[in-house]
Amino acid sequence: MHMKTALALCCTLPFASAAVAADDLLEAAKMHFEPIPTEAPEIDGNPRTPDKVELGKMLYFEPRLSESHAISCNSCHIVGMGGVDAMETSIGHRWQQGGRNSPTVLNAVFNTAQFWDGRAEDLKAQAGGPLVNPVEMASTSEHVIEQLKGIPGYVDKFRKVFPEAADPVTLENATKAIEVFEATLLTPNSPFDRYLEGDAMALSGEEKKGLGLFMDKGCAVCHNGVNIGGSMYQPFGVVEKPGADFLPPNDKGRFEVTKSVSDEYVYKVPSLRNIALTLPYFHTGKSWDLRQAVAVMGSSQLGIELSDDEVDKITAFLGSLTGDQPKVQYPILPPSTAATSRPRP
Repeated sequence: MHMKTALALCCTLPFASAAVAADDLLEAAKMHFEPIPTEAPEIDGNPRTPDKVELGKMLYFEPRLSESHAISCNSCHIVGMGGVDAMETSIGHRWQQGGRNSPTVLNAVFNTAQFWDGRAEDLKAQAGGPLVNPVEMASTSEHVIEQLKGIPGYVDKFRKVFPEAADPVTLENATKAIEVFEATLLTPNSPFDRYLEGDAMALSGEEKKGLGLFMDKGCAVCHNGVNIGGSMYQPFGVVEKPGADFLPPNDKGRFEVTKSVSDEYVYKVPSLRNIALTLPYFHTGKSWDLRQAVAVMGSSQLGIELSDDEVDKITAFLGSLTGDQPKVQYPILPPSTAATSRPRP
């Protein structure tokens, strides 16, 4: 969905031209949003088992999958920090900096694709990317398997989880295990979820006014569904291009995947779940203030200047999207042996 479509939607959706009446607020919200479920969704072709989830959790926290033995998936997507690392761009191998802000891993299973440019179709594809990215974990597919096969405890775990495989320790199976673990990282029971489920008192008066504005102004055209985002691509700057700090000219977004001119400066619409926890904002990570981010989105995406009071109310509503954070017990990882490949700093 690009500029003309987005603007047409803003003009035709019932909440885009008139304020939503208080009595109709919940029904209007139910038309556009869904609560986060309490159970992880099943993944086609990758059935979830307790042993597979446990193996995936171990691999998610495993620094020895990186060339330096110092970086794990959790280094950039910290489960205890809203699924992000609270940095503009993450630090990778040999202190290299990544090109974009790390999106949250929490509820990522509900996104239409992964990464800002959507280059990974699912969590399994996403899990394999950083392992072999020279700026991130800087390993190779062959070396990842060499590492795992050099740790006897992992060989036993893979055999248990993939008993039908003649050679169970493969990159495909490793990313399958990580995928099912990441799919369990859900944050249900936010105040907004409880409101959607019928608890009228779950939101404060200020948050309800912010929800009404969020719909009335057109934010919900793109930020909708269970993840309140993550389901479409949009240009950053539908109406007005933001400054170069927020939209540097050398990062053309989804164009780098599709090579289509129409995808220049197009990015996956981010989820707003737990947004109060996941600063800094935008693909550049240049905004450290949620109120500022709301104001920028108003001018850049909707072509309107939100008043300070409107920004305050929308920001209050966004705070109601913080759900119960996943409680993950740090796994005990199997020990290396003399035969295990050594770190290569």
